[in-house]
Amino acid sequence: MTAILGLTGRITLNALYAVSSVCVMIVDTLRWTFIAPLRGKGLRVRSTVEHFVEFGVNSLPIVLLISFLIGAIMAMQSSYQLARFGATRYIADLVGVAALRELAPLMTAILITGRSGSAITAEIGTMKVSEEIDALEVMGLNPTKFLVVPKFLAMLLAVPCVTILAMFAMILGGYFLSTSVIHIEPGLYIEETAGALVSKDMVTGLVKSVFFALTICWVGVYRGFQVEGGAEGVGKRTTSSVVTSIFFIILVDLVFTALFYFA
Repeated sequence: MTAILGLTGRITLNALYAVSSVCVMIVDTLRWTFIAPLRGKGLRVRSTVEHFVEFGVNSLPIVLLISFLIGAIMAMQSSYQLARFGATRYIADLVGVAALRELAPLMTAILITGRSGSAITAEIGTMKVSEEIDALEVMGLNPTKFLVVPKFLAMLLAVPCVTILAMFAMILGGYFLSTSVIHIEPGLYIEETAGALVSKDMVTGLVKSVFFALTICWVGVYRGFQVEGGAEGVGKRTTSSVVTSIFFIILVDLVFTALFYFA
């Protein structure tokens, strides 16, 4: 009984410590992003643009390719069932709605997590074990302003922008597969897609993408500041960052899907 209560207590205390640390980090990031610049503390615009290029522009090739292929796969898989009822024209509806509401935001977030979220953790973790963060503090530079804020702003801008392009790539993949393999008339496919989509579909996907961006950034930063023990610690926390980010992305996706479903 003592061992069980001790284990329960340690897990609870560790969870409370993690939650409090994340809350402090979030508040500090928001303060240095939105309040400090108004008080003349400045904002690292150049670094933000560089990170935006890294997180967004450089992620486009792999995100668009995979989104295109997933759109084609959805069209092909749905054709099996819809063809039995003579309703292959509704492939366009299925691909369009699924791309905007769910798959494009989700796949974009997961790919950027693997590509950029892990890089955030590795960069901050390497700086921590090499005592570069301590050097920043000695020089009077706030680590949150110097390291976190540019990544936060860049991720917040990059993920929704890439998500919008991924939506069109996924619809385009379904279009090419449907018109070339299933032989649906191109005009009919475009007409069905336009008729099936409403503004709520786009809003749903974009709202999700914003919160996915926050999740990717803050998990990557938090895991980076947790690194201890040299190169081995960097590797462990980087792996943990990707796994944790994907878990919370799915959780956030579930929450917002339920909210928009009942709204």
